Amino acid sequence: MPQPRIALVTAAAARDLDEDLPPLADALRAQDLGFDIVNWDDASADWSRYRLAVLRSTWDYTTRLHEFLDWAARASRATQLLNPLDVIRWNTDKHYLGDLARAGVATVASHFIEPGEDAAALLDRFLHKHETSEFVVKPSVGAGSRDAQRYGHEERTAALAHAQRLLAAGRSALLQPYLDRVDAHGETALIHFDGQFSHAIRKGALLRRGEGPTRALFAAEHITPRTPTAEELRVAESAIAAIPFGGPLPYARVDLIRDGTDKPCVLELELTEPSLFFAHAEGAARRFAQVLAARLG
Repeated sequence: MPQPRIALVTAAAARDLDEDLPPLADALRAQDLGFDIVNWDDASADWSRYRLAVLRSTWDYTTRLHEFLDWAARASRATQLLNPLDVIRWNTDKHYLGDLARAGVATVASHFIEPGEDAAALLDRFLHKHETSEFVVKPSVGAGSRDAQRYGHEERTAALAHAQRLLAAGRSALLQPYLDRVDAHGETALIHFDGQFSHAIRKGALLRRGEGPTRALFAAEHITPRTPTAEELRVAESAIAAIPFGGPLPYARVDLIRDGTDKPCVLELELTEPSLFFAHAEGAARRFAQVLAARLG
């Protein structure tokens, strides 16, 4: 009987940029696990050849969401998709932040403007409600800070134009207060494998005033290892517990920043194609390979 194989799913534009792929490949080889690195939109790929298809760096999906979800549905009928299809559908749109907030998870305040709604009125309502001097406009479907920009209240006209561009393209716009403690403290990303905390990293602040939204596949990041606090671990665990699907999931990343009272809150819950920062934690790639080996079994 042929050895079961794993597909590590990427995108053509991301294949050479994904710093997790080489250490993960080495860890899988050390476990004697067969794998291929496959572009998600490769029309020649036969997904039934694989026991697992593990989404790793499908980072171009944000501008091709319907095509990507159609692919995920087809692939999930041919193989075991990780993370599962229902999780991917839920997590690729940041409306999930509302689900987390309603479940009692501490999250960054998030307000959405939908296509066809009065963007000017909703932006003004948001600005009146939040007294922070700065705020962020981003698409509800986005990754790597692409199309996200930071504004001051005095830049209402530019922010409104940004939101209207998103709406005109049929995308929902997300408004969030800019929590300026991120400038000094950065973001804390906590990575979990099979529901268990593995490691954490610090990401420096990505959004700078006066800079337009990045058009690159993702914004450049400054990454260092970080030891999370007990409170950060608790908030991350509450976010994972609030995922409305059966678990545990083989991988999850919770990105936290600190609010005006210095309390951690969820900025994003990354369950689709997050970087897992293997290079910044000894043994992380091996631990993830072991999770995949168990799923094969």
